Amino acid sequence: MPKFASFTVIPSIPERLAPLEELAKNIMWSWHHSIIELFRRLDRDLWDEVDHNPVRLLGVVSQERFDQLTQNDSFLNHLDRVVEMYNSYMYGPTWFQKNFAEAYPDMRIAYFSMEYGLTECLRIYSGGLGVLSGDHLKSASDLGLPLVGVGLLYQEGYFQQYLNADGWQQETYPQNDFYTFPVTQILDEDGESLKIDVHILDRTVYARIWKIQVGRIPLFMLDTNIPENNREDQDITDKLYGGDTEMRIKQEIMLGIGGTRALHAMGIKPTVCHMNEGHSAFQVLERNRLSMFNEGVSYKVAAQANGGGNVFTTHTPVPAGFDIFHPDQIYRYFQDYANELGISVDFILRLGRGPGDQSNSGLNMAILAATNSPLINGVSKLHSKTSRKIFRKAFGTIPEDEIFITPITNGVHYRSWISLEMEQLFDRYLGSRWREQPEDQSIWERVYKIPDEELWRTHERRRERLIAMTRNALYKQLMKRGSSQHDLDIAGEVLSPDALTIGFARRFATYKRANLFLLVTDRIMKLLSNKNQPIQFIFAGKAHPHDDAGKEFIRQIVHFARDQNIRRQIVFLEDYNISLARYLVQGVDVWLNTPQRPLEASGTSGMKVVPNGGLNLSTLDGWWDEGYDRDVGWSIGSGEEYTDKSYQDRVESGALYNLLEYEIIPRFYNRGQDGLPRQWISMMKHSIARLGPVFNTHRMVMEYFERFYLKAHQRITFLIEDNFKNAIELGDWKHAVKDNWDSLEILNVIAENTDNIRVGEKLQIRAEIDFGNLDPEDINVEVYYGSLDSNNDILGGATMPMNLVSKVSQNVGVYEIHLPCTISGRIGYIVRVIPDTARTTVKHEMLLIKWADMAD
Repeated sequence: MPKFASFTVIPSIPERLAPLEELAKNIMWSWHHSIIELFRRLDRDLWDEVDHNPVRLLGVVSQERFDQLTQNDSFLNHLDRVVEMYNSYMYGPTWFQKNFAEAYPDMRIAYFSMEYGLTECLRIYSGGLGVLSGDHLKSASDLGLPLVGVGLLYQEGYFQQYLNADGWQQETYPQNDFYTFPVTQILDEDGESLKIDVHILDRTVYARIWKIQVGRIPLFMLDTNIPENNREDQDITDKLYGGDTEMRIKQEIMLGIGGTRALHAMGIKPTVCHMNEGHSAFQVLERNRLSMFNEGVSYKVAAQANGGGNVFTTHTPVPAGFDIFHPDQIYRYFQDYANELGISVDFILRLGRGPGDQSNSGLNMAILAATNSPLINGVSKLHSKTSRKIFRKAFGTIPEDEIFITPITNGVHYRSWISLEMEQLFDRYLGSRWREQPEDQSIWERVYKIPDEELWRTHERRRERLIAMTRNALYKQLMKRGSSQHDLDIAGEVLSPDALTIGFARRFATYKRANLFLLVTDRIMKLLSNKNQPIQFIFAGKAHPHDDAGKEFIRQIVHFARDQNIRRQIVFLEDYNISLARYLVQGVDVWLNTPQRPLEASGTSGMKVVPNGGLNLSTLDGWWDEGYDRDVGWSIGSGEEYTDKSYQDRVESGALYNLLEYEIIPRFYNRGQDGLPRQWISMMKHSIARLGPVFNTHRMVMEYFERFYLKAHQRITFLIEDNFKNAIELGDWKHAVKDNWDSLEILNVIAENTDNIRVGEKLQIRAEIDFGNLDPEDINVEVYYGSLDSNNDILGGATMPMNLVSKVSQNVGVYEIHLPCTISGRIGYIVRVIPDTARTTVKHEMLLIKWADMAD
């Protein structure tokens, strides 16, 4: 093919309608129904045809239609109201400005993520991680945080799904045309594309920078599909999670190193870098490199300073979920880079293995992020506990329950997921503050004031819309498949707008057990055959292209749904995306979730049904482990964990059938003379009132800010002041402590009156410590204690500091404590020494601990 010259055509919009262009380029339209309705008024059919993409819509609306609208007073008034609201949102005071901006004027947070689920027309996400990232940015915008996002702009993104005649998943990868999307190129001073370059193997790879405006938050995305690169390097930003580990390491180099360079090329110097999962962990190296060359400090000083400003969120509940690169790969990709930093490749590998790991294992990206981030969190309370087990080896001899991985439970951005009808209902009875302050418990208590009939009718309207959408979508997918007229006719009759509707939609990973309801087909067939109390299921979701087991789950459901007796009651919808998810979470009565505990890190799909009045039915895993009580939904099992997974499946499928048969279905159809299911509505209100203020991203982002971002900003600001003076001093102190740690010795431990101590009494413990080459100011001496289990291990240990009461000699000090005994039973205790915690960000940051020998 010959090479073509190109030019860009933009829509010719009348001046009176000019604000439509800015509105279209800002993703905030995706969570404001009034802006969406404005674009729908341009052409409702076209809005659906362009996949709800307002930029593309403006390019295909006829000039005649634009001219008509300039004379349409109703439309112009609507436009003016939206512009006023938009300006008020974009430039009005925010939570951050009111409370923190004056004290922290130079704070800037960079949020790195491999994927972003912002809206259905931008297919640069695969599932929950991406949607969480998108919701994070949206709440950061609502709160006014000084945050920027960093990611990759994929030419094909994640695949689109369709099923063949046998129900087997197939994948297609449509090309994204960025020039018709709500993205804008970043230009340099000469009006040309601003580009950064990264050394990958033996060549320089270039990337241009695009911006997606998410309300107040700019999201910067890198794109290597440009003529300066060869074909292989153009493909780096081709597919999300596509290719082998060679492609993955290139993508993660581009995200971490390239993303950091892009920020600095635009003059953005973040004080806080938040790595959402380990994909972007190479940014810690690049951040240090930039400090070295811009500030003239050594790698050690740069790492000491920048480490204080790093935040890491882990989402993975199993070690196999981490990206691990073979040592040979790291040598090939990082030899020159390591030389530039003045460190060895072996040093980089050790950062990605964790202290004490002397194996020849590869570089674990999650451990690389963790060893360079004192502030680490899991995405639910249960997941944080699981993560401490997973990362156990990387934290030396620190007790598992003291590993500094704390929970910040995920949430969802309610305004992105709530239906228009429910939003209007909340406005009437809760007031408008639920939008700006969804974390406020007192606001959600007003849900109880909503009349039962009004809440129920609102929910029923959304169920009706879900059924209508499902019939239409099923008809279209059967048409594409070349199905018979008989099947097409049935598509228009599937599901009932009045029946109990259960939704299951998520990634079809095997641990999520989408086929759990099929294990005893006789029982589910009995429930589906009950004409007096009908139930129906809507399934959707994608399996990873290489996950044949997940694809088989889809095939099983599709085949089961073909049974002539139930085919109108079970539907599988293809190509699960944000638009389809919105219909589902707004319309289902029950959201079904069946992961094997504890393999669901958090899960957010069930949170999306909460403000829409849906109820959750789930195993006690992820967020539901902390959100569940019997007034707000149902629990499959009681949180048991099994070694025999087949047995677990049998037990929990039985529990699922019992809940459906004896509790859920009867409660849904238990109607009064007015036709209202009062008990069901009561659960809806309890669910909204109790879960609403907790499982939203406003609460989540505020928690990140107050517990992590603020602390990280203060820490790095302290460390870099006076030309990194404090970082240098801290680094020298840490180096001295590490070098002399082995000279420290716990000489003896003496406890008095250990026999027959009564509750309320105190145990006196004394310990002699030989400081070796250290000073008393360098250390903290503690007692670690707690109840003993049958293996003589301490459960849920606690610590108390011991006080230096005297010195035996210059190098030996006596420490003492009177340990209160508050519970009865067998109590274990041990004396230990750790570095002084007043100098570090978190208690065990240095991963050094000296335990006493307490053997009898």
